[in-house]
Amino acid sequence: MKLTLGRNKKLKSKKATDLIFSDGKSLRKGPLRVVYFIEPTTATQHQVGVSVGKRFFKSAVDRNRVKRLMRESYRLHQELLPVTNGVHLKAMFIFQSGKMPDYEYVEQLTKKLLKELSKKIAV
Repeated sequence: MKLTLGRNKKLKSKKATDLIFSDGKSLRKGPLRVVYFIEPTTATQHQVGVSVGKRFFKSAVDRNRVKRLMRESYRLHQELLPVTNGVHLKAMFIFQSGKMPDYEYVEQLTKKLLKELSKKIAV
């Protein structure tokens, strides 16, 4: 599996985002929360998005840094999510803390959440 995060793996659709937040479920590990929706389809790529609220980081530079950390940790550990035909995951990772994290912390939380998501997909 290539460890890239291309256009087809990014969650960009407003319709999909609305679906996640209206009908999706949520998991949380520390300040990192994932809201996800599992749908039956023939798509083979999972789609993810990242978000950091202005409420926690006023500066756009800081918000963008946290988003880069989250995207990178997902990119490197995306193989923890099984890619099976008939199951398509749409997820939004949200960081909810005002303290600037380091990469190791974000990576640790992302791994835990991805392991839990893989259990949900397998069921």
